[in-house]
This record gives sequence, structure tokens and C-alpha cells, in this order.
Amino acid sequence: MTGREVRPVGERALLVGCADLAEVLGLHAALTAAPLPGQAEVLAAARTVLVRATDRAARDRLAPVLRDLPAPPAPPPAGEVVVLDTVYDGADLTFVAEHTGLSVEGVVAAHSGEEWTAAFGGFAPGFAYLVGPTTLAVPRRASPRTAVPAGSVALAGTFSAVYPRSSPGGWQLLGHTDAPVWDLDRQPPALLRPGDRVRFRPVRERVTVRRSRPPARAAAAPGPALTVLATGAQSLLEDLGRSGMLDLGVSPSGAADRGSARQANRLVGNDRAAAVVETVLGGLELRATGHHVLAVSGAPVPLTLLHDGEELAHPPTDAPFLLPDGHVLRLGHPAVGLRAYVAVRGGITVPPVLGSRSTDLLSGTGPPPLAPGTVLPVGPPPATAVGQPEPGRVGAPGVLRVGVVLGPRADRVTPESLERLLSQEWTVSDRSNRVGLRLDGVPLQRADDSELPSEGTVAGAVQLPSDGRPVVFLADHPVTGGYPVLAVVREADRDVLAQARPGDRLVFRDAIPPCGNVART
Repeated sequence: MTGREVRPVGERALLVGCADLAEVLGLHAALTAAPLPGQAEVLAAARTVLVRATDRAARDRLAPVLRDLPAPPAPPPAGEVVVLDTVYDGADLTFVAEHTGLSVEGVVAAHSGEEWTAAFGGFAPGFAYLVGPTTLAVPRRASPRTAVPAGSVALAGTFSAVYPRSSPGGWQLLGHTDAPVWDLDRQPPALLRPGDRVRFRPVRERVTVRRSRPPARAAAAPGPALTVLATGAQSLLEDLGRSGMLDLGVSPSGAADRGSARQANRLVGNDRAAAVVETVLGGLELRATGHHVLAVSGAPVPLTLLHDGEELAHPPTDAPFLLPDGHVLRLGHPAVGLRAYVAVRGGITVPPVLGSRSTDLLSGTGPPPLAPGTVLPVGPPPATAVGQPEPGRVGAPGVLRVGVVLGPRADRVTPESLERLLSQEWTVSDRSNRVGLRLDGVPLQRADDSELPSEGTVAGAVQLPSDGRPVVFLADHPVTGGYPVLAVVREADRDVLAQARPGDRLVFRDAIPPCGNVART
């Protein structure tokens, strides 16, 4: 098929519409086997393929190619069949039976009697969308559950899946399995990968889900280190994140304010991707083992050096300074901004998880949040010199103005609502976090209320939930979503969002036109 609809997703991505799942899988297979020039990563979904490009120029070059690129049939599933022992005791078995016109026994027979195929990943690490018998097509629940237990076997639309961990979800529950579908101690960690064949085998015994072990907290050891004495509201380890794992449902994550993390590392002479401490609204205290050079960037927090409880100095932010052995650094409450970044020369060298030292709060991947007593080992100093003081990156209080690229689903709201998206002052909600910035204001009205199949998305995406109040995805966003994305915040302004506090006012502006002739309807 040719003449696909191709829509921009921010400055570096495109959403390619396909006629059906077969075309999705064929196009995804073609792009995976022979990547196009400028292609960075691809992610399959129910009816679309998200293609991330290396930059905006590459995005514009890829658009016409993707519109007409042949999509040969996806190769047939190969390898051994993954068998999942399943207890069919789900809370929604009766509903599924009534909806499909089958008995409960008939639902179990249909679900377990045929082979399923892992079509694509998304939603969460290890969550695989399985395609199988069409007789079991059912809608999502009208009201999602706030917590679906790990190991739950579920249906939605024509897909089945196993929830890797406890999480909110709106799928219909058939039963549960003890199969560890996501295990960081296994390589690869995902039990089910695109193309795998799957069978559900009914069992009567009640099983217990085996959860993968969380990464171990670094233990105290001889050598240079920083010990956490207090964490404030939240303190995490972050670097520039993970890449190349969208198909496994793993978000890039990383520092919410990437520019401030890079600046802190630059000031102490580190590689730009070295791990730093990201802390919210001050309150962090670190004690040095050995002499260390530190720098703090991001929100301009008051800094205090202490020894034996006595205040000794107040170094500036955005400049390197010495933290001697046995001394304590305390971060105060910033007058503006939300997140500060602490870099130490040599970097924090806890073991990486999936190639990164970043904590992803949505998926639970990476080091656990810092707690009093956590010991952070420090690597050897780099050969580069420390940097010179730099201007602070967080400005004075006021209305935050961020540019957006409209689309890919701006046509899902009325023209009046699209104008209101770009004209009214939105207020940052106190329900915001590293996953997303929730905004309050006059709700937007949808022009199309039909259910949107899950499709790939990116950091900065402005999603519109059913209540009409936008959510802007931040660092720990899911890789797929089922709400329409009206716009994507331009990359240069995403760090501004990371510093937005509850109560701050935010205005979107249509700063960058989409690439020419991208969409074809």
C-alpha cells in the first residue's frame, strides 16, 4: 500500500498511519531490517508506526519516503512457543463471556486454545500486545482500575497481554500467571518480544507472581564517595537516559532538565552524560568521603557547607567548588524553579541498568530513589579541567511561554479549542510529576470522541485526556498512549517545563510550522 498519512510528532519524529496491523508489522520489519538515512528509532503500535529521526532536517527528508515506502509482509513468527501457565480467575471473565456470546468455559477455551503472536511492545517495560483469536474482541473498561496486579492476563480490543507489574489499566482481566515477563536479571529482560509466539495453558493451582529483584543500593565501600544524609522532597540519580528500547516499552527517561544536568557536569569537567543527583525543592544533604569538586545547576538553591554542624561557607550555584573530606553540602529551598542538579567530578558510578544510571519512576527501572544512608561511589577524576562559572539557567518568576509543533492529532479537537490551547494561560497542577505536567484551565472540547488506538509518543507531547485538561509528557513518560496528542513542545523549551512548579502559569505558542506536505488525508 502507498500514499500513507504521515504526521509530524514534534521536531524529530513522524507518525505513519497504516491500513491495518499487518501493514504496521510489515513496515516496522522493513525499517528495522534496513534503516533509512536519518532514521534513529521505530516503534510499532496498533495502526501506526512512530519513526524518530536524528534531527528536524532528517524528519523532513523521511516524510515523503515513508509515505510511499513498500511494506512487505512481516516474516512469520519463528522460534519456540512461549507457554504461560495461567489461572483463569479474572474479575472480568463474566463480562467477556456476555460480550462475546460465549460461556466462561468458552472464553477460556478460545483464549488458551489458539496461538497468539507478540505484535509490538509499549505501555510499560515487558508489556507485549498479543494478537490472536478475533472472537475475543472486547472494549476497554469504561473506568480504568487504579491498580492492576502484576501478572494479570487481560484483553482489550483484539489484543491480549500480561501486566509486568502493578499499574493502572483499563483492560478486561481474565486471570493471572506467575511468568516473569520483565526481569532485569535476564538478558534480554523482556520474556515476550515482537514476533514471538505465545500460548496460554490453563492451570488450576493458584500461582504467585515472581517479581524481578530491584537494583541493589550501592553499599558503603572504601574509596571516594558521597553519602546521602537527607533527600528533601525527592532525590534521584539521573543521566541523559536510555535509547533504543522503545520496542520493549522502555522510555528514554533521564534528567528532566537535561540542559542543567549537562551544565553541572561541564562545570566539574565530566562527560556530559555522567550521572548526577536530581533533587526537588532543596533539602538534599551530602557528606563527602575524600575531597571532591562539585557544582550545582538548575533551580538556584542556596548552598551551605558544614563541618561538625558549623556553617563554613555559601558557595554559588553554577560554579565549581570544593567539598572537603568529612564536610556536608546542604541545599536550601529555591526561590524559583523546581529541580537542581548536583554533579561531582568523576561522576556517580553506581551500576548502570539497561545502559543507564537513570531512575525511571514510571517503570521502576534503574537505581531506587535516594534515601538517607545511600552511599554514592564517585569515579576517578577526568583528564579535562573544571569549567568556569556560567549564567544560571532558571529565570525570574513569570508566565512560562513554550513553543509547540502542532499535531499529530490536533484535528481531534474543535477549531475553537485548538485556538484556546494556544491562547489561554494554563495553571500547573500539584498532580504533576516526572511522568507528566498536568494543566488546569478551561477544558478543551473534542471534535472526535471515537477511541484512538494506542500509538507511539515522545517527551513534550501535549496529550488530551477525556476531562479536556492537557497533560504534557516529561522524562518518564510511557512510550505509547491512547489519548490524542494535540502538539509537541519544542526541544529547546522542555527544560522550562521541568522547572515549572505547581501554580505556575504556562502559555503555548505555535512556534514552528510542521514540515511541508507531511500529512495526506
